Amino acid sequence: MAIAPCSGPSMQNKAHTDTSSIASLTDVRFSVLFLCMGNICRSPTAHGVFRHKVHMSGLAQQVQVSSAGTHNYHPGEPPDRRSQRAAADRGYDLSDLRARQLTAQDFEQHDLLLAMDWDNLALAEQRCPPAHRRKLRRLTEFCRRHDAAVVPDPYYGGESGFQQVLDLIEDACDGLLDHVSCQLIVPTAVTKGERE
Repeated sequence: MAIAPCSGPSMQNKAHTDTSSIASLTDVRFSVLFLCMGNICRSPTAHGVFRHKVHMSGLAQQVQVSSAGTHNYHPGEPPDRRSQRAAADRGYDLSDLRARQLTAQDFEQHDLLLAMDWDNLALAEQRCPPAHRRKLRRLTEFCRRHDAAVVPDPYYGGESGFQQVLDLIEDACDGLLDHVSCQLIVPTAVTKGERE
């Protein structure tokens, strides 16, 4: 089911601020972690796409973006070359990302953990403390144009699979950006209402 945008003003239309600076941990107000199996195709692609969209929206100071794998298949490796190439063709740089495995601390440190498919969602749920289970969702819940339950694994397919992954991820990340923007607006609105 797609997530509806909040009724407040969209942060996507906000004037660009100095997006060249890197967010410090003291500025971060919302953190997103993307999850797939090995952290070399889908989750780093989502990491790179969402990081770019956050940066272009002027929210890089407030939103932290990360990714991990449910399995420790490729620790320290860069994203799959095919993923990097497909992403670069659309203006996303994944070259600095390195694979790592999901840790116990991730459930505590991040506000949203978004799995690419049902299997990886189930694996994350098995490891997740009950208090943080509400943070786990599928990325495609945020899609607006595509009706897809999962982001399929392109690893064993051809180039078209990596393009499909990008189509779904770009769509979902647009919806996700609006969702995260709403989370950043809500505390301010509540505080203002309490003062009036």
